[in-house]
Amino acid sequence: MLVDPNDGSCYECEGQLEIIDADDCSMAVKCAECGENYDVEPDAFGDGCVTYYIPFTTERYLAEHFGDE
Repeated sequence: MLVDPNDGSCYECEGQLEIIDADDCSMAVKCAECGENYDVEPDAFGDGCVTYYIPFTTERYLAEHFGDE
């Protein structure tokens, strides 16, 4: 899931971030430009976890339990 550049960007190069994993206390992001990987808190983008964390974890849960239909 890509992060809107208006919500956040890479600490290293200001490139676009992609959320690549999440757990109960963090999200792993990867920069599409430089490839830098790091963890951020679920509300790192100031959205109350609604725009990125909840949809990412929901999509992953549905894919794991019901397939990629």
